[in-house]
Amino acid sequence: MSSRRLPLWAGWLLALAVAAACASLGAWQLQRMHAKQAQVDAAAQVLADRRADPLSAAADPASARGYRWSAGEGAFLPLPAVLLDNQNRGGRAGVHAYRVFQPRAEHATPLLVDLGWLPLPGDRRLPDVPRPPATRVAGLLAPPPSPGLVAPVLEVQADGTLLAVVLEPAAVADALGLPALAPRVLRLDPDLPMGYARDLEVLANTLPPERHLGYAVQWFALSAAVLVIALLLTLRARRRR
Repeated sequence: MSSRRLPLWAGWLLALAVAAACASLGAWQLQRMHAKQAQVDAAAQVLADRRADPLSAAADPASARGYRWSAGEGAFLPLPAVLLDNQNRGGRAGVHAYRVFQPRAEHATPLLVDLGWLPLPGDRRLPDVPRPPATRVAGLLAPPPSPGLVAPVLEVQADGTLLAVVLEPAAVADALGLPALAPRVLRLDPDLPMGYARDLEVLANTLPPERHLGYAVQWFALSAAVLVIALLLTLRARRRR
């Protein structure tokens, strides 16, 4: 931005527009920070209490974005496994393995159970995920991993396994021929003797609140820098006059 090419008022309009845009991005990052911190705090409270709700709570639409500790009896259905792609753990690429669990309660909606993480070899050969024989599960009811801007595409493998880049229960239910699946998934208790490598970290494979705060500070600093530069150029132009 140069006072030789733009009149001062036009330069200030441009500077204000750029500064406002940067400040808006900073405010958005702050909103993301607060939203994710609220998620972390809510899950931490549930994990501290561990008062078990029935598995039917997974199907409650009013709590589709909330967290609850849940436990109950039932059985894993003889349906193909669902593998969520692009899941990193310890710097390694892999998948999260899900199986459909049918609670024993009458008319209960089945739900997806996160059995844990499995690595992918260099040739991306998908792992075998046998149906667990367990008749009781417990863990954290949570929303599926955030889809971002990716469409919920499902690829059916030769053995029937579903490979997903986004875990959308409604789309998975259609692919498996089920009337419905609960909107929340059960993240299996790591202490249970089944499944694979897992934890109950809420923000796995996404940015933590601290990163959003850092980005917010950068955007606000850039906004301020634009205004300072505009002020310095204005003072220089007046001195030349």
